[in-house]
Amino acid sequence: MDPNGRYGLRLTLFAVAFLIVAVPFGLLLEQVLSDGPLTRLDLRLSEQLIVLARDYQWANSALEGVSFLGKPIFLFPLVGLPALWLLRKGEPRLAIYLALTSITGGLVDTVIKVLVARPRPRFDGEPLNEAFGHSFPSGHSMASVVCYGALLLVLLPYIDRRWRRMAMLATSVVVLAIGLSRLGLGVHYTSDVIGGYVLGLAWLMLSTAAFSIWRVERGRTPLAATAEGIGPEENPALVATHRAADAH
Repeated sequence: MDPNGRYGLRLTLFAVAFLIVAVPFGLLLEQVLSDGPLTRLDLRLSEQLIVLARDYQWANSALEGVSFLGKPIFLFPLVGLPALWLLRKGEPRLAIYLALTSITGGLVDTVIKVLVARPRPRFDGEPLNEAFGHSFPSGHSMASVVCYGALLLVLLPYIDRRWRRMAMLATSVVVLAIGLSRLGLGVHYTSDVIGGYVLGLAWLMLSTAAFSIWRVERGRTPLAATAEGIGPEENPALVATHRAADAH
């Protein structure tokens, strides 16, 4: 982690970025545990966001459809199939990164939910929709950041350069829509969703930094998670293809 070292600087920046993201989560957590003033604003804002789902069945069904994109039953094949594909391509490191980042992210969310034990929202004394488990942080929000984010970082090098920004934008829209769907369904407070996003981003950064350290220890270059993705150098043939495309 020596900032003067060739690899230490990048790993230090990863650590700093993680802390910058993790601190807001700590502030949110403190407000939730102490029932601070933010939670009162949180309730009023959440009440405004459930109007459509409460008054229109079609809106409730549409939000359920979007929310399904963040459920484990959907995320498992979304992550598992690309991981198997990477294994078949002879890139086990990327497959392990993708699988472990997603699985451990889910475990972290579960542990924090149990420790915080925040009840689900109730409006007019009744829940708008039923949801399993506790409320903070939003598991759908965290899982969407971790799983879709890790998947994007791994697959980005395989996407034509012309379409990479579109892929990044589409991923961001899906992640945002999943969080908003949980608010619209009335199964989370706004702070739950924001907390899930922040914790998910922090965990994605931490996992990527750990993967970078693992690579450095094996004599490989550290990662620089950018618009190029995290793994183009894992496959020399892929690198050669990109260089040839750039030359033309």
